[in-house]
Amino acid sequence: MGYKGPISQRQRRFGEELQRLRAAAGLSAPEAGALVGMKGPAVSHTEAGRITLNPERLETWLDAYGCTDPAYRATLAEMGRSTGKGWWTQFEGQVPDLALDLAELEDRTVHLDSYDTLYIPGLLQLPAYTEAIYQDSYRNARWDVDTAVRFRMERQQILTGGKRRTFRFVIHEAALRMRFSGDAVLRAQLLHLVEMAQLPNVTIQVLPFTAPRHAPLSSSFLFCDPGCMDLATIVISGPKRAEHFGDPSDIAAYHEKFQQLRDLALPAVDGGASLRKLHSRDSWGIIQHLLYMLQT
Repeated sequence: MGYKGPISQRQRRFGEELQRLRAAAGLSAPEAGALVGMKGPAVSHTEAGRITLNPERLETWLDAYGCTDPAYRATLAEMGRSTGKGWWTQFEGQVPDLALDLAELEDRTVHLDSYDTLYIPGLLQLPAYTEAIYQDSYRNARWDVDTAVRFRMERQQILTGGKRRTFRFVIHEAALRMRFSGDAVLRAQLLHLVEMAQLPNVTIQVLPFTAPRHAPLSSSFLFCDPGCMDLATIVISGPKRAEHFGDPSDIAAYHEKFQQLRDLALPAVDGGASLRKLHSRDSWGIIQHLLYMLQT
């Protein structure tokens, strides 16, 4: 059965995984098709994310491809049978497709790592801060700013939703100093960071200007792990498009890079503990200093 409408990132990734597994097993598309009663072109369409694959055929292929990892098989099967529907569906046509893809990806994510250089992470933004970003970036676009802000606020529900997830944020000090939103909004935003850091599943660290030994990584990225590292996705977003990476080498490289950033960053925000350790520098201390600088 074919998909109607644009192919989502999830559909593309599902097909890419099938193609990678088939190639690793040394089978051609016609050979793989013969295992499940499909012709070669149908296999190619499946691997391109254009048509669905029933669970029985998926199991047959995974067996033939020598895939024995139960976590991988279960996560890939869930990816394949998903309808792609969720709270974000109501925003179709009202926000860019890349935003819908991101919301669906985050909904599948169990462990999310975020590195940001110039903005507070979207999952931690206040409405007024988000509006200040969109007022400029959407000025000549067809998207409504109020709808875009509401969409981003809806995304944040995953922080406190019923599904057990962990979130780790590394934010460059530069993002904390950007005053495009105005001092009052920025002050409220910094206080909101401290509040969100108290959630048991959220860790926030600041990468200071003084971090030694390494040149700063200029590109922000998300590392989304659905509970199976082999099916993790790295997202690098631009103003009009987003790049998604799921190759094993990319997964390993960005996983290592995020750990390096965590090691270089200051200890996580923890207001209570920080007040007892005034002799050492930490992320809470930088935020406190910036809040003091914003006082009028």
